[in-house]
Order: sequence, then C-alpha cells, then structure tokens
Amino acid sequence: MNEGDRLRILLVQQGVWDMPLESMPLAAGYLKVMLTNDPELKDLVRVGIRNFRGGRTHGEMAREIFEDEVPDVFAFSAFGWNVRAFGALAEAYKSVNPGGLVVFGGTHVSGQASRVFAQYPAVDVVVNGEGELTFRELVRHRVRHPTSLDFGGISGISWRDASGAPVTNSDRERIEDLDTIPSPFLHGAIELLNERGEFRYDVALIETNRGCPYKCAFCYWGGAIGQRVRAFSRKRLREEIELFAKLGVHTLVVCDANFGMLPIDLELVEDLVEIKSKYGFPKAFEGSWAKNKSKVFYDIVERMRAAGLRSSFTLALQSLNPDALETMGRRNMKVNAWHDLVQWLNVREMDVYAELIWGVPGETVESFLAGYDELSKHVSRIAVYPIMLLPNTEYAEQKQKHGIVALRGDHDDFEYVLAHNTMSFADNQQIQRFLFWARVMAENAVLRHVWSALRVLADMKQSEVLFNLADWTDATDLPAAAPLRRQAARAHGGGAPAYAAVIDYLFTDPGGKQALERWWNDSVRPLVPEAHGPVLDEIFRYDLLTQPLCPPEQLNEVPVSAEGTPLHVVQHAGEQFYVLEGMSFGYDVPGVLADLRVGRVPRLQPNPATFDVFYLDGALNAVKSTNHEEIMHFMGTVVPSGLRPLRNADPLMASPA
Repeated sequence: MNEGDRLRILLVQQGVWDMPLESMPLAAGYLKVMLTNDPELKDLVRVGIRNFRGGRTHGEMAREIFEDEVPDVFAFSAFGWNVRAFGALAEAYKSVNPGGLVVFGGTHVSGQASRVFAQYPAVDVVVNGEGELTFRELVRHRVRHPTSLDFGGISGISWRDASGAPVTNSDRERIEDLDTIPSPFLHGAIELLNERGEFRYDVALIETNRGCPYKCAFCYWGGAIGQRVRAFSRKRLREEIELFAKLGVHTLVVCDANFGMLPIDLELVEDLVEIKSKYGFPKAFEGSWAKNKSKVFYDIVERMRAAGLRSSFTLALQSLNPDALETMGRRNMKVNAWHDLVQWLNVREMDVYAELIWGVPGETVESFLAGYDELSKHVSRIAVYPIMLLPNTEYAEQKQKHGIVALRGDHDDFEYVLAHNTMSFADNQQIQRFLFWARVMAENAVLRHVWSALRVLADMKQSEVLFNLADWTDATDLPAAAPLRRQAARAHGGGAPAYAAVIDYLFTDPGGKQALERWWNDSVRPLVPEAHGPVLDEIFRYDLLTQPLCPPEQLNEVPVSAEGTPLHVVQHAGEQFYVLEGMSFGYDVPGVLADLRVGRVPRLQPNPATFDVFYLDGALNAVKSTNHEEIMHFMGTVVPSGLRPLRNADPLMASPA
C-alpha cells in the first residue's frame, strides 16, 4: 500500500502547565504502539502524535494540526483542563473533513457520553475505560468499513445511532496481562529526544501497574478504583528504566495509585538502584506513594536513601477530621501512625510532604485549620487542594445528599464546590484565600524552614503566618507586592494560572524576594520575641538563599546570585551546578534546623559560619510547572566553606570551571 493510501490517524494530548519542556504523552503513546505493532494494521495506518503544552490557544493548536494534512481519525485524550479546547478543535475538524471520525477518551469523558455528545456535537465516539484494546478495535473497524458509523459490535464505547441518539455498548473487561500493550518507549512510539539529541520532556513517566483497592468518594483514577492491581512485567519495566538512564533522564515519575504497597514495587526499586549505579541516572524517583506504609515501603526508603535516589514521600491523609473521612469513604482505611512515620523519615533526612483536601463534606473551617496546624507540627510542606467534583465519583453523583453547590470553572470543565451542609459560601471564601498562600508558600516551598522555627521560637502557627501574609499583601502599597495581590484576587474558582504566576514571580523575579523581605520586616518581625529575632532573621535569609536558582535560559556572561555575587559553573556526572561561595551567617543555621527537624531543643547561641551553596541547573521547568516534588530537587545544597566534602560518591563533586 502506498503511504498516501494509509488511514491517517492523529492522537492529541495537551498538558495542564505552560512550561519550557513538554509533558510526556504517555496515553497517546500507548494508543499509537497498539496500532503500529498490530499485524493487521501496521501497514494500513499512519499514526501521529501532537503533544501541546498548557497555555496554547485554540488557534495555535489548529494551525499546527491542520497545516500539514487533515487526519481521517482524530482522537483526543481529554481531561478537565483541555476538553473545551478539544471540543472546539473537533468542530473545526468536521468543517474540514465532514467524513472524519472524532474520538474522545480519558478520565473526564469516560462514562459521560450523554453530556459529551450534547456539548460537543462533532464527537462521534467516546471511549469508556481503558482505551488501548478498544481504540485498536475501533481503528480496525474503520479500516474495514471506511464509511460506516455503526459501531454496535465494539465493546467499551459510546456512539451515536442514525438518529443521533447516544448508544452505550457493553463494558470491556480490563486488561489482565498488561504486557499485551507493547512499550511505547522500547518500540519508538513516543519521540524521546529533541532536535539537539536531548531528552525532550520534563520527566519520564511510566506505569508499573493499574488498579487501586480503595474507593474514595472524591477519586476516579481511570475507573480502576476498588479493583485488583494488575502489573507490567519486571523485565519490561527494567528495560524501560535502563533506556531512560542511558538518555540521562533526571527524574522518573511512576503513574501508579499506590506505589510502595506491593513486593514487586521493591523489586522495581532494586532494579532502579542497580541501573542508577551503572549509568548515574535517574537521580530522582517520584510517584503517588501507598496510603498505608507496609514493610515494603520502609525497605524501599532505605534502599533509595543508600543509593542517593531522591524522592518526596507522601502522606495522603486528605483530612484529620473523622466526619470528613467518613464521607470520603476513608474512615475505615488503615492509615499508619503518620507522626511516627514522619519522625522516621526526618531522622533519615528524607523529604516528606502531606496532602489535605479542603471542602470535603463533613469538614468545617475550624476542623480544617486545626488539622492543618496539627499536621504542620510534623511536616511543613502540605499540599492542600480544594475539592473538585470529578466525573463518575461518589461526590459528583450524590450532590443532593451532601447539599453540594458547585460551579464549572471559567477556563476548564471541573466542578468547583462552593458550599455544602458543613461549609457556607463565606467559609469557603475564607479558606480559599488561605489556600492560595498555603499552596504558594508552603506546598511549593517558597519558604521551607522558617515555619517550624516560628512555631517553636515565636509560638506562631503555620496558618497564622499564612493569614498574616495574606493580610499584609492586601494592605501594603509596596509596588513589588502588586503582582501578588493581583494574582491572589484571580485564584478563586480554579486559579491554576494565578498560582503558577506567583510561584514564578517569587522564585525568578527580584521583586518577589523584595516583597517577601518587606513582609518579614514589617509584619512578622514585630511579632517575634526580641531574644529570638536575630536567629529567625538568619533562618528566613537562609530560606531565601536556598531557593532554586533560575538564571536566564541563554547565559552570555557569568551568572550572579540575587545578591550580585558571581557564581561558578561546575559539572559533574552529566549535570551542571552553580556555586555561590562565601555566604556568612551569624548562627549555625543548618544545625538549628537539624535540631528542629527531629524535635530537639535547638542551640541558639551565636556561632558565625560561612557556607557555599550549590544549585542544580534546570530549575526553571519545575518552577514553571509548579511541580513541588520537582522543585525540591533544585533547592540549594549548603556546604561549609573550605570543607568541600565533594568526593567521588557525592553527586555534587566537581571543580570550578
């Protein structure tokens, strides 16, 4: 068959964030490899992937899609942040190719055919559940019957009959042997390198398994909740990881619901450690860690720690309020004694953060803030997300039971909860204001260390400090604070762009640090006991100094620090670092922080010391994506000046260039 006679298929994905690097199109890669490796289809189809960053306009995407050739099958991986854009592209496509086939799949449209067809008339088929086998069968049908719109024999889809009425076929059984899906990496379905021969994505994504044994009321997880976990083979996963290591991939992210729960997870980490020792990569491993921490989890942490493999370990608590946990379906979920776990991780100097959800039925302002502050005694980096009603979840289907009032977002298709039986509109406004600053400052680690110091030395709760910042931002006339105030006002009802803008400003713009310094001096310092003021000042300065360094992308001269000090550029193990030398402190700040971290009484005597700070290059993408796990990998590493314990085993070992 001639190249031009093949069925042209285009798979489209779009990430949520507008950042320098793309998000890996894993879902599209799975679909492509199912077609290109199928004996019946591989010579009959041409499959392409268009992978867009967040922030691309409808017009920009349309020009890129239609400038070459118009596909015969136009398939979209739809999520709440992109489904509206994809609906518009589908409508334009039908004007260009009325006989073309438009397919929507993904968690936001699965099981939602009636609503999707009503909103987006250009959509012909909605895939329900796992898409790999279903999409392959759909394409086979299109090849055999190019003009047929009768899809009655294909399980796992919804479609329109001759009258335009929605028809939903029988469900498709979930894939038992996941290795029947060829690896999109090993078979070249996903383009891994850019034109310069560099890994083109922000992180590498892999799945090791599918399924989740829990059934939380707010979660859908691809329709695999309350189900047995099915795994890819160890051999396949090892080959994928080794490929990424050879390409120098810094961070590997596992897309499982509960990594660290099964013995096979420990096997994967053993392979990961062995591969890292051979190639030097990957250097970080992230994922959604198991809710319950078994012996497997503790063994994994020890293996990763010994290998210098970094991660942010998650406490997925979601609430500390029993009433809220009951409505979530989590009250009877066995969750380990999290404070003991945090202490165990802190002693080992392993990064840990917690997750909470605001606005869950059963939660109140008082219970939420009490839980937040109790949790912050043990871990300051708390990721707090406002509750959203996701399609097919219990909360979305039981609004009346909980008295839920919700509203669709301005720029996405998520339902944001405004009020319910235990949360008034005013309550929600109060905490939404708090959430903006909690997510910016604590979750994304704009400040990391000063929280515990203020709690212990000034009796200031973390929530009090965050409310203080919100009040100061609203009241100050400092020009450098205007961007903060403007974006905070935009944040309600789905403010991802507002969060991203402020995090970017605080990490990359000198005005951001100027605003933080003025807030500290004007609004926090007067509340601090005078005896502890000097050491708290130094800890605050240390926080700012160890933020990720984001120099301009094109360096035409020696980079300098925010204080104007020239930085050395050093290379080691395939990575670049910037070194800021000779930073003097009046106290042993790292020692004070180490004491606070493990609950010891800190030593507060003046103890002048000078430090060098090492910054890993490449922080800008993590900052732009507001990926707090990634941001942590780029925090400055402090070493006493002159000591330079950068031996061969140390990833920072290098000589100034």
